[in-house]
Parts: sequence; C-alpha cells; structure tokens
Amino acid sequence: MTETITTLPTLSPSRAADFKTCPLLYRFRSIDRLPERPTPDQMRGTLVHAVLEALFEEPAGGRTPERAAALVAPQWQRLVETEEGLADLFADVEGFLESSRELLGGYFAVEDPNRLEPAEREAYVQAEVDGKLVIRGYVDRLDVSPAGDIRVVDYKTGGAPREAFEARAMFQLKFYALVLWRTRGVVPKVLRLMYLKDREVCDFSPDADELARFERTLLALWQAIERATEERDFRAHPSRLCGWCAHQALCPAFGGTPPPFPERATVTLPLVTDEEPPTGRDE
Repeated sequence: MTETITTLPTLSPSRAADFKTCPLLYRFRSIDRLPERPTPDQMRGTLVHAVLEALFEEPAGGRTPERAAALVAPQWQRLVETEEGLADLFADVEGFLESSRELLGGYFAVEDPNRLEPAEREAYVQAEVDGKLVIRGYVDRLDVSPAGDIRVVDYKTGGAPREAFEARAMFQLKFYALVLWRTRGVVPKVLRLMYLKDREVCDFSPDADELARFERTLLALWQAIERATEERDFRAHPSRLCGWCAHQALCPAFGGTPPPFPERATVTLPLVTDEEPPTGRDE
C-alpha cells in the first residue's frame, strides 16, 4: 500500500449506494457514524456467508448439504463470541438457525460446490481512481478459469424489495469489476448474483467501455458527496427502502431532526479505518 493511497478518500459500494439511495442516510452512516443494531435479516446473511466460506475449506466431495447444515451452529457461536449483543437479537435462535439452513439448501439448488475451486473468498480489493479516490470492498468469491477468465460471485439472501435490491446489487458488482479491471488489467467475464432464497442466478457480462463509464459515474458521485459535505447539505430521499432504515427517528421525512453536523466532519477517511464489511450484511 503506497502513501498516496492511504491519504486519498475512500469509497465502498455500500456507502456509494447509500448516497445514491438517500444522501441523508450516507451522512448518518459515514459522517455522524450513528450506531446501527444489525437486523435479523442482516445477521442471517452474515451467518450464511460465513458457512459458505467455511464450506470451501472442506475437500471436494465433502461439500454437501449435510455438512453445510452442520456448520451453521458452530459458525453462529463464533459470531456470538466475537460480537456483543448478538445472543439477545433473537427470541427463537433455533428458528433463526433453521431459516439459515434453508437458505443454504437454496445454494445447493443452484450450484455444486464440489465442481469448483474458488481462487479467492472474502477477497479484499482496492484500486485508485484517477488519482482522486480509492474504491474498495470485499468480494464474496472470485473464480478464475484455466484461461484466466474471472467470475465475480455474490451471494444474496434477500431482505429488500426485489427491483431496488437487484439494482443495488448489480451496482455493487460493477464496482468490484472496475476494481479488478484497474488492478489486474482483466475485465471480469461474468458478474454473478446468486439469490439463495429464490434459488435463482443472475449473470451479467460487462465490457471495458461500460466500466469506463461506470468509473466516470463514481467520480461524479464522489464530487457530489464532497459538495454535500462542504455545504453540509445531505437531504432525505424518501422511498420504499425507508422501511428498512434504522434512523427514521432522526429523519425530517418522518418528523425527526438530524443531530448537529460534526464540526470536524470529513469524508476523506483513512483506508485502514473505513473498511467493509460491517457486522450484519447489507442484504
């Protein structure tokens, strides 16, 4: 990591999507840094991702639905031991664990993990954009073919209106595709969304021209964030996604009042202090 990168502002796909969805939500999360208690849906996503990562530690042939189901309880215990308060999140822990096992069954309905060997799992990726911004995040899985083709895989466990959620998810994958193109010189062959609840797969194949346009879009988005920060003007943008927001009590759209704007607020955060993922997957 170079000194230049560590002094540049950073942006993750989650925070970029926050600003696109609702500038005030971006402020609450990135500038005010208001705490958010993870929701059951977010924790279910975190647990399922942890199980799928652990499943690929098993040798090919041993990655079975039964083995995945057996990993649920110990992976949940590991999360409980590392994050205070999770044990009190559910009145029916066993029901929560069983619903996670059902989602894992959806995974096996769309893919046989014994037939592939991921090149990377939970891979942290970052790239500098035009000397102005570092974009970074965690990729669920990268598959690389013998010919060098890259497939970016993202597991989705649901929790938001499908049309809005899918647009946000594809935005996230384009974000990762841009990072990989800039750092490895290869445009990913396939961006794959795996909807475990619906047992569906959505594939998209980007090209270099599209990623170049997306890069310009990100730079314009960052300029808008900088302008909003300078003017201290982050406005609420009500939508159907408000039903999932943890900050309605502070939102003017719901009769609330945001806290005073931090005097030393800055969005040029050091890379090492602004990493993903948070506790609870944003899914």
